[in-house]
Amino acid sequence: MTLQLATMPIPVRFACAAVPLPLLLAAAASLAGTPAPLVPLVPTAAFVAHPTVSHPRLAPDGRHVAVIARLMKGGQPVPTVVTYALPDLKMVGALRLDGFEVPVDFYWISPTRLVVEKGFEVGTLEQPVATGELVAANFDGSEPRYLYGYQNMELSRRGDFYGRDYGGAYTVHIPQARNGHVIAAEDFWDREVTRLIDFDTFKATRKVLADVPYKNASFVLTRDGQPRFASVRDDHAEIVPLRWDVASATWVKGARNASFRPFHVDEAAHTVYGYHAPDGGPASVAVQAEAGGAVTVLAAADLGNVGTLEWTSRPEHIFATALDVGVPKARYLETTSPEAQLHQTLSTQFPGEYVHFIDFSDDGNALLFSVRSDRNPGEYYLFDRKAGRADLLFQERRRIDPAQMAERRAVQFNARDGLVLAGFLTLPRALPAGAKPPLVLLPHGGPHGPYDDWFYDSDAQFLANRGYAVLQVNYRGSGSRGRQFTEAGYGQWAGKILDDLADGVRWAAREGLADGQRVCVYGGSFGGYAALMLAAREPDLFKCAIGYAGVYDLPLLFENKEVQRYKSLRSAVAKYVGTDPAVLRQASPVTYAGKIRVPVLLVHGEADERAPVEHVHRMRAALQAAGNVPEWLVIEKEGHGFYKEENAAAFYDRLDAFLARALKSP
Repeated sequence: MTLQLATMPIPVRFACAAVPLPLLLAAAASLAGTPAPLVPLVPTAAFVAHPTVSHPRLAPDGRHVAVIARLMKGGQPVPTVVTYALPDLKMVGALRLDGFEVPVDFYWISPTRLVVEKGFEVGTLEQPVATGELVAANFDGSEPRYLYGYQNMELSRRGDFYGRDYGGAYTVHIPQARNGHVIAAEDFWDREVTRLIDFDTFKATRKVLADVPYKNASFVLTRDGQPRFASVRDDHAEIVPLRWDVASATWVKGARNASFRPFHVDEAAHTVYGYHAPDGGPASVAVQAEAGGAVTVLAAADLGNVGTLEWTSRPEHIFATALDVGVPKARYLETTSPEAQLHQTLSTQFPGEYVHFIDFSDDGNALLFSVRSDRNPGEYYLFDRKAGRADLLFQERRRIDPAQMAERRAVQFNARDGLVLAGFLTLPRALPAGAKPPLVLLPHGGPHGPYDDWFYDSDAQFLANRGYAVLQVNYRGSGSRGRQFTEAGYGQWAGKILDDLADGVRWAAREGLADGQRVCVYGGSFGGYAALMLAAREPDLFKCAIGYAGVYDLPLLFENKEVQRYKSLRSAVAKYVGTDPAVLRQASPVTYAGKIRVPVLLVHGEADERAPVEHVHRMRAALQAAGNVPEWLVIEKEGHGFYKEENAAAFYDRLDAFLARALKSP
């Protein structure tokens, strides 16, 4: 496709090569967006099935694509980095890790070589836990190298040259030379230091680039891998920016919570891209001279941060952005560049969905992009600029038919103190005119930093398919709206956060969007905490409460091993909830069990380390002592959210039956 033809329709064909992964070969219903006249009951198994593929990455030469896919190992599907040749999608390699270890993330470091961050899966409510190990290999598994991790302690004792690793490492940068090197950060277990290291993945040798006297630093490097900026959290859990002074080879500390935070260096223009958030408000995208000085805003924030960035091919620069609040829509910084025109043209082919550019090949001809929406969990396409054609490669959740999913509406309302709040309302499909469905309030976890977005949500879609309206509120304390909004939730777990959630329910009822007499609250992690607290505090508003992997006795937060280990984490938790034991008890659901008069369902994993199972045992005991025996589903060998599909399905079916009893029509 030439630039002159950029506004013409782009033919889309569906890849149909014989590959071991099931691919969606007919996506017409997904693209049409026309609701079916009837609402079929989608099987529970479709909602809990693990993604078919995730994390697609295009090789630098555009000849291969790698994904994380589940291959059978030891009788169960285990996430594995799998590589396919393009354009025929023939499987050509699989990087299998030890035992049941999984890839947390991976990157192409040459046209034929990958680096993988190792980890293990612990539950559906959190990302896989990284072990801090880095390995590299060619995509066919040849020339493997163990780069970093605890296994090097044994190799060191045997006299090998690797050295003794006592920490964890994570990928920071892939040099644009694509020469098999990777730059990673080493976070020591026993020292308040983060070390920046250049690894040669063929020789497994390393070169120290810089040290930062803080843990868990994040870095901004030049294209060829030279450090320029870093960001850390000090012992008070405050963000501190650092700038690398080339002349003295030292880090220069900036002001806490500075309004400009770099994320990309443009050496050719001697400028730096960064997020600009004066007074802790929503973050805009801005540019500043590398030496400092005035900040020029490129994409202004609105109610929410400028979150999604769309990048051109080499040399990379941002051509479009989208906001974190509401329904994402590309806002173009330029309209005449080839990439901006291509993005606009592709977007017309997928109305009602968001097109995101993932990777370009180094020559700029091949583009890997995703298409997602509130109903479409994600499809991945390869676009050939010379041929002017997009090929469908993978569907992320092949058992979900977007045509059977429900609309997620972006909503806004005023809290009782006048603060504007945003969220999403998912309504059952094909509602009769004037019908008011029962409502499930679904507070997200966190609570500080995470937030609900518009894209496909398994909980919301499952409940909507079963006939419930689902309200998700980004209460104060959530991410997506800047530091000030997040910090407004500190110390408010049992206060204004609950006000915001209750205000959302009353707003939906006043607007006639749901039946205000038939409302339940269900949440996971912090959402489980909120569910039980709301049931106690708002006895006339809710008919039932469901806590999933929740925290119910706040003093236990300080007994967490990670919190005890790191001062910055202890400081963060202290900011969130305080440290006074009496205050913590007064903000704990177990304290108010006697005020919870509605039916309660408690769900937990015995092996949960994020919210240890002691929380749910104390909550059940308190409810039983108050004469309200809860329904109970606790499964051994499950963590923070049920990982096994059969256990997740059992929970969803139990949840559906519980809600049906509590919210049945009078």
